[in-house]
Amino acid sequence: MFAPATRPVPSVTAAQMREVDRLMVEEFGIELLQMMEHAGRAIARVARVRFFDGDAEGRRVVVLAGTGGNGGGGLVAARHLANAGAVVRVWTTRPVDAYEGVPAHQLGILRRMDVDVRSGGDPPGRADLIVDALLGYSLDGPPRGEAADLIRWTRSQSSPVLSLDLPSGVDATTGEAHHPHVYAAATVTLALPKTGLANARGNAHDAVGDLYLADIGVPPALYARLDLPAAPIFGVDDILSL
Repeated sequence: MFAPATRPVPSVTAAQMREVDRLMVEEFGIELLQMMEHAGRAIARVARVRFFDGDAEGRRVVVLAGTGGNGGGGLVAARHLANAGAVVRVWTTRPVDAYEGVPAHQLGILRRMDVDVRSGGDPPGRADLIVDALLGYSLDGPPRGEAADLIRWTRSQSSPVLSLDLPSGVDATTGEAHHPHVYAAATVTLALPKTGLANARGNAHDAVGDLYLADIGVPPALYARLDLPAAPIFGVDDILSL
């Protein structure tokens, strides 16, 4: 399905990943829009290969999108899956006009494509796949508000869940599973795995599912700046099985 990593892959804390993102933009000129595109395309590819046997046409997908970078990656995935013929519905944690920056840009594309985008309440009907792009590595404490409600909704469904970066509600650094948190059938983590995925125990370990690593274009030179031993690891593919 996806090749395993052939080199050792270090893990990073939320603080280290925040610094990676900062250096990408401020020092290397790689913008959030570019990183988000890589993330969303990777999620869409794993959705097709892992859950749809390579063919997304006619498959019903619900994408749950928060307001930050994680949600923006989910919105990109929604676009690619819709382009591949999936019947995509997007549920946001806030009204569409409350989104800002790059996530708002991605929402605007989806609306011009006439993709079904809504907020408030629970998504109706059944899905073949739920994409969890609610909360990323910036989570601080238990999920709240609409994000928490949508996490509870995922747990009431029989549909498999594919999480972006880490299951929403799981702490990126410690691996603590807050209440509520998503139980994913698979997780696509970005750039490098978060330490919380390696440290996950009990419920959090069960929440991760199959773990994949996706390339979002971080140069090895950037990792060297942070004294991270990350030699080029995507020589075989831009998505690896961990």
